[in-house]
Amino acid sequence: MDIFDYMRQNQLEKESPLAAKLRPTTLDEVVGQKHIIGKDKLLYRAIKADKISSIIFYGPPGTGKTTLAKVIANTTSAEFKQINATVAGKKDMEEIVNGAKETLGMYGKKTILFIDEIHRFNKGQQDYLLPFVEDGTIVLIGATTENPYFEVNGALISRSIIFELKPLSKEDIKELLLRAVNDTEKGMGAYDAVIDEDALEFLADIAGGDARHALNAVELGIMTTERCEDGKIHITLEVAGECIQKRTVRYDKGGDNHYDTISAFIKSMRGSDPDAAVYYLAKMLYAGESVTFIARRIMICAAEDVGNADPNALTVAVSAAQAVERVGMPEAQIILSQAVTYVACAPKSNSACNAVFDAMDTVKATGNLPIPTHLQDAHYKGAEKLGHGIGYKYAHNYENHYVNQQYLPYELSGKEFYKPSGNGYEKKIKEHMRFLKESAKKDE
Repeated sequence: MDIFDYMRQNQLEKESPLAAKLRPTTLDEVVGQKHIIGKDKLLYRAIKADKISSIIFYGPPGTGKTTLAKVIANTTSAEFKQINATVAGKKDMEEIVNGAKETLGMYGKKTILFIDEIHRFNKGQQDYLLPFVEDGTIVLIGATTENPYFEVNGALISRSIIFELKPLSKEDIKELLLRAVNDTEKGMGAYDAVIDEDALEFLADIAGGDARHALNAVELGIMTTERCEDGKIHITLEVAGECIQKRTVRYDKGGDNHYDTISAFIKSMRGSDPDAAVYYLAKMLYAGESVTFIARRIMICAAEDVGNADPNALTVAVSAAQAVERVGMPEAQIILSQAVTYVACAPKSNSACNAVFDAMDTVKATGNLPIPTHLQDAHYKGAEKLGHGIGYKYAHNYENHYVNQQYLPYELSGKEFYKPSGNGYEKKIKEHMRFLKESAKKDE
């Protein structure tokens, strides 16, 4: 690096966003992701031992994919090269591969290639890398916000370890924000700023697990806020709301308002009021509630309150939960709205829910009742001698594929747990079950 390159690099570092300046250089500085970089985890040990094999980091924006790659760059003895798939082409990869071959041949040194946004490479570009990953010319580190099993070449996937990064927790975001405000070396401690507790809580909530989003807001707040009479820059709740372009809706995800809102949301779906349900959905989304949390509540409501009155409700809810994880905001709000309005408008029944609760109570009260011997497993030697399976009637051998026989323990004979309502599809279930039982009685 000549003097001009050094000066340019120095200037770039000075003008870098706060999120880039705060980026950790060692594993001990990394916040969050303990499920993959805890001290007893494979990735932590591999980085510490400088024994990295090809890996792919997969997760939402701002969760630390590039950060972990940079940590590896700072700890490895291998050559480290970085490209971004949105601007790099095959020529860039050819230069890196040729350099890697020379480095390996002349110095016995491996080359780690970090490709950010690897899902942006087309199939041909990914195929080009494959033989060099396979023969060890390069060690690949890919980063992607998209599910690699859909977007990355299957052959590359099979030669890599996938590490999924999760959205940072609220406490993780708060730790990073305090570091940003107070750290005099990498952060903005020299500005003598303070952040109010309610502003800290708000930014940690609204960030939605994206550290970069929260840090950008703090940086903007410190750079644009006038000093108070005490000579300090105060990041208040109002300042925080302006900087992140969100109104500070009263919605504390750990407090009463959170539980009141989610309660109203569920009760509105249960009560078949799509307008109220979608209003509370919007309130939660605007306040930065996790889309995965909302999706879980919709799935539960679909099973608990709709049940078999419309079996498609659970299918819609599960599909929505999978879709929002892949799509993310802001488009996820459309998917959630479809699921919420479907569940709210569906016919309702809690019969399936009541059935399992009633069965659980019965199990607790009666203990381990014996299973009728004709239902017991007969697929082993000696089962017949024990009487297991003898007398079992195979339902498909009978008319309507139904035969009346004892399935419950004899002590619970005649006990009903599932009592279909007359709503929606359960009306058909009820009629069908009555038809089967009446037909079996006629045949007896």
